[in-house]
Amino acid sequence: MSGFEYILQQVINAVSLGSLYALVAVGLSIVFGVLKLTNFAHGDVMMVGAFTTVLLIGVGVPFIPALFGGIIASAIAGFLIERIAYRPVRNAPDVTRLLTSLAVTYILENVGILIFTSSPHNFPLPDSLNESWQLMGGAITFTNINILTLALTLLSLVGLGWFITKTTLGLGMRAASEDMSAAQLVGLDVNRLIVVAFIVASAFAGLAGVLWAAQAGVVQPQMGFTPLLKAFVAAIIGGFGSISGALVGGFMLGALEILIVAFLPDAITPYRDAIVFSLLIAFLLFRPGGLMQPNREIKL
Repeated sequence: MSGFEYILQQVINAVSLGSLYALVAVGLSIVFGVLKLTNFAHGDVMMVGAFTTVLLIGVGVPFIPALFGGIIASAIAGFLIERIAYRPVRNAPDVTRLLTSLAVTYILENVGILIFTSSPHNFPLPDSLNESWQLMGGAITFTNINILTLALTLLSLVGLGWFITKTTLGLGMRAASEDMSAAQLVGLDVNRLIVVAFIVASAFAGLAGVLWAAQAGVVQPQMGFTPLLKAFVAAIIGGFGSISGALVGGFMLGALEILIVAFLPDAITPYRDAIVFSLLIAFLLFRPGGLMQPNREIKL
């Protein structure tokens, strides 16, 4: 394999990984942009989507309809979480909302363990999505699940961009993220806008959860912890509340991790996560608003 072919293969790997980080980071940014809340239960909503998809496939539902079933289940979970857990403490101090978010995380994880046990379960990915494509005489390889991941990421982001810029609800969400009190004064239904934000963000989490499990080949109740932390870093890099920032941060983080594994000495690879979180600290210290975000409004 030539140097160019090797670099191209790593670019494909980085785009595939970055797509997953971007999907999770976008969901985090949507909720933070509207409610100024870091939703640590977001990773467990990924688990809801992944397990729902596994259950649907287990009863004979084809993969694509099962995937959309997982997205819908995650959206419903987001609606219930907002209504039951977050709305009663919406005006409480930040520490109360943070503790509530952590409590929801542990509740969802333990419910998952009670239902599915803590052991990993195989993700029943269809053989057609495991088929690989080879270019340049086999020097470059990618699978159908890599293609599907990128395609669904692009479609969902384009759809989100249209929703936020062209629909009444989307424009209302942007107004609420800029000034919640002003949005209420002009007659916007803030409760409805917050619910919509949670539903949309949770749908993104569900999609990310299914694709993450499909690429990993396993699903378990604690599966959302690692992607949540990485997406948190990506959102900080891009700027919380900025959808374009979350997208840029996700792909940058995916590229950084692939760079560390593929191009740096093997002795450095075990410290990949330490390098990633060092980057987080650097951004918090020197550019806390992120790359794309001078303020905290939801924006493209």
